Amino acid sequence: MWLLKTEPSAYSYADLEREGRAVWDGVTNPVALKNLRAAKAGDEALVYHTGDEKAVVGRARVARAAYADPKKDDSRLVVVDLEPLGRLQVPVTLAEIKAMPVFADSPLVRQGRLSVVPLTPAQWKAVLDRGRK
Repeated sequence: MWLLKTEPSAYSYADLEREGRAVWDGVTNPVALKNLRAAKAGDEALVYHTGDEKAVVGRARVARAAYADPKKDDSRLVVVDLEPLGRLQVPVTLAEIKAMPVFADSPLVRQGRLSVVPLTPAQWKAVLDRGRK
C-alpha cells in the first residue's frame, strides 16, 4: 500500500478519474523512485493532493508495475500506471494524519517532500476510516 503525492494544479485525482488510467510520472527523488519501483500491479494507493489542499482525496490501484519513463532518456526514472478506485467521502488532511499515533514514524511525517510513501496496513486503515466520516 502506498501514498502518492501530486500537485492538483498539475494533475489531480479528478484528472485520474476522467482518464480512467494514467501514467504516474514526474518522480525524481531517489528514495521515492525506490518506493515506486517496489509498487506491484494490484497494489493500492492513496492519492494525496499537495499545495493548498494537503489532504488524501482518493484511492487508486497500480495497474502496471514500474517501468522506464517513456518520456525521459534516463534509465533511473520509472513510472507506474494507475487506475482510480474512488474518492474518499471526506478528504483526510495532513494535520489529521500527523495527529494519528500510527503515523509517528512514517516517512510521510518525517520526510515531507517524499512523493511516494509506503503505508502499513494500520496506517491505510486509519486514513480510510477517517475518510469515511
